[in-house]
Amino acid sequence: MPRPTLNRWLARLAPPPVALAWRERLRSCVGALIGIAFTAAITHLLLGSGGNIPLLVAPMGASAVLLFAVPASPLAQPWSIIGGNLVSATVGVACASWIGDPLHAAPVAVGAAICAMFVLRCVHPPSGAVALTAVLGGPAVHALGYRFVLEPIALQSAALLGAAIVYHAITGHRYPHSARPGASKSDPDAQPRPGFTRADLDAVLRRQSELLDIAPDDLESLLRALQLQTYARSFDEITCANIMSRNVIAVSAQTRATTAWSILQRHGIKALPVTNEERHVIGIVTRADLGSGRQTGVFTRLRHRLFGRRRAKEPTVGTLMTTPVRTVDTTTPIADLVPLFADFGHHHIPVLDSQTRELAGMVTQANLISGLYRQPRMPQQASQRAA
Repeated sequence: MPRPTLNRWLARLAPPPVALAWRERLRSCVGALIGIAFTAAITHLLLGSGGNIPLLVAPMGASAVLLFAVPASPLAQPWSIIGGNLVSATVGVACASWIGDPLHAAPVAVGAAICAMFVLRCVHPPSGAVALTAVLGGPAVHALGYRFVLEPIALQSAALLGAAIVYHAITGHRYPHSARPGASKSDPDAQPRPGFTRADLDAVLRRQSELLDIAPDDLESLLRALQLQTYARSFDEITCANIMSRNVIAVSAQTRATTAWSILQRHGIKALPVTNEERHVIGIVTRADLGSGRQTGVFTRLRHRLFGRRRAKEPTVGTLMTTPVRTVDTTTPIADLVPLFADFGHHHIPVLDSQTRELAGMVTQANLISGLYRQPRMPQQASQRAA
């Protein structure tokens, strides 16, 4: 083999860089430590350290890698670990009982376990080791028979899964990694988007000859984010000052909720920035905030009127507003607004003067769409004026 060809072949063996912050890597390591320790403790507490039941089976270490290091993988979801381990343990015990020679039983057990996991949609790579353990685990494991499926496999799988769910919840990580709200292709309220559709993605995935270790919903979200990033990169010329609504109506924290509601109704707007005497933004109040405040005020006045008590004060904007509020500068490119509206659910973002930090305007989704529509025409209009 020529040296250049050999070098290229060896270069393909190099591992790709891990695009994960060190903080997340440490979180995964600590989670695996806690998960395995908890699983061993539960096994020892419920079954004791004596007898034929192992304190830990080796496949649990591989399951911990998936559950804590790559929890977004479809192979790491609850049904994958529980279903995959149970069905593989059952297949392994059956092969060990029916086939006397372990050299023959082992490959049959692993192959049959993979087939069963595909049928039951619970593919979990460590489960192949579970089937192998049932065959090659020695006299202690063989003596358990089908009890091996429940003790230790079911018990340890449930303990490790429970530890993973609690740990991810405590550390603010999404697990189980179910479909994101609105990501389903059957969502009737989903807005049409440019570029590919979910049907296109499904058609491409069906043509793949290999199982991809990523959920279709996550793959779609990743491609959508890439599409937005690529699209937004071309919108650095227009800033918030070019698209924002000016002469924005603002209220103070002492404004009564009913007054603020009347302002929204009269001007046909959906949100009001809340400012102090220096016109610095201290919060934002929406129709939803004021709607709940109006109901509270109505019930409070009715209760005091019925029972003859002194009339209670109506709620003020300061008690209903959202704070802290997300703001941008007049010099912020509209490309930076795309993820705020697309990923974080903002509908109204106050714009501050880049010098005085006073309220200068408001950017809404309509403003952003208008700016995105207008930007591609700006170079063409500029060339026409120059001609």
